[in-house]
Amino acid sequence: MAENILILCYLVASVTFILGLKMLSSPASARKGNLVAAAGMTIAIFGTIFLYEENGIKLGNYAWIFGGLLIGTIVGTLAAKKVKMTAMPEMVSLFNGMGGACAALISLVEFNHLAHEILVTGITYGHTGKILIIALGLIIGSVSFSGSMIAWGKLNGKVKDFSFAGQNILNLVFLFVALACAAWMIIDPSQTYLLYIIFILSLLYGILFVLPIGGADMPVVISLLNSFTGVAAAFGGFLYDNKVMLTGGILVGAAGTLLTILMCKAMNRSLLNVLVGSFGGNKNAAAGGASGSQGSYKEISLSDTAMVMSYANKVIIVPGYGLAVAQAQHACHELEKILNEKGVEVTYAIHPVAGRMPGHMNVLLAEADVPYEKLQEMEQANDEFKTTDVVLILGANDVVNPAAKNDPASPIYGMPILEVEQAKTVIVNKRSMKPGYAGIENELFFQPKTSMLFGDAKKVLQDLCAEVKAI
Repeated sequence: MAENILILCYLVASVTFILGLKMLSSPASARKGNLVAAAGMTIAIFGTIFLYEENGIKLGNYAWIFGGLLIGTIVGTLAAKKVKMTAMPEMVSLFNGMGGACAALISLVEFNHLAHEILVTGITYGHTGKILIIALGLIIGSVSFSGSMIAWGKLNGKVKDFSFAGQNILNLVFLFVALACAAWMIIDPSQTYLLYIIFILSLLYGILFVLPIGGADMPVVISLLNSFTGVAAAFGGFLYDNKVMLTGGILVGAAGTLLTILMCKAMNRSLLNVLVGSFGGNKNAAAGGASGSQGSYKEISLSDTAMVMSYANKVIIVPGYGLAVAQAQHACHELEKILNEKGVEVTYAIHPVAGRMPGHMNVLLAEADVPYEKLQEMEQANDEFKTTDVVLILGANDVVNPAAKNDPASPIYGMPILEVEQAKTVIVNKRSMKPGYAGIENELFFQPKTSMLFGDAKKVLQDLCAEVKAI
């Protein structure tokens, strides 16, 4: 009876995961989708705790189990409530890394159980499938953990880009040696030390894989590591013959992989380059006009900006990381509403990798209740710029840099960008003329139709709202 109820719990949980993922595709239903999936996970967890049994023996150890649940719930809740929107990407990396660590620990624990069984029975054959799952779960989970920790450090500025000659080769050596050790462990499971060699090599690979990656490429890395964690969790589902763990892992792995492919397309990068950790570094940052002034730029006053925008027919706002840093999304939405009241058409152009993680700008604007239909994807926005009177860029840099199209020596060359230079007037709000996250200067700032509006985005937008109202 208990087993049938547990199967029903897993079925309900699996369905809620799928429904929740579907609901995440729209900002209008995303919050509800999270709650639906979380409810399903809660059912699966408590069903496993109270209903699972093997050979007539239930789990037990309730004090440890509920102690861990309580600590994790408190820490997770407090961290999520206190995190700023600008720190959301590193929190995603941190939590994702914890999932990878979990999968790696499962593999270590289960191999120790298997090694004990082999020692007691003396039977070393017939374990091929289980050892393969353990080894793959350990490799992928460890790479996800160490890579996510480096990504977390780079996103909060504590870890700098680092690369050296032959790093890609060393990465591949670590990976192939780890796979070779896994193959040998399948042949001779008594060589338990091989598991710890695999563990160490996988951790090193994850570190060296992420270390050279920088600039606007970081969203791709976060997405890829997220898919790794999902795949590692799926191997745990195979290991325990747990259907809901398998379903959840497959969904996360598949969704993360598809998102990674879309990110690679948006960045014009090869997925193979991502896997060997050879893209997006800053080694060419000084090339192609990356340093030194490209000419003079012109400034525009708040009153002139308000005048130009008030009498425009169409305005497109391009949000970037600077908007998130200033927490100016609400002021931005207020400006949009004021302009709408004056008969100005206002939309937002969203680059796929704007910010520090996939969908960063979408989440930021959704927090300010910006209607989802006002958000235009890159391809749609690029068609609209030609008929746009004013483009207002708020903290975006690399994703609007024409060097991606014009300068083969630039480290972002070939990356699809928002072609804002096609608009009649371009106004850029920045704190200063410092380069963006990729570390290169933006030639857009020196073009004749571009004007710079310096200052904190929140203060500038609030003052701009007052100016536009007064006209």
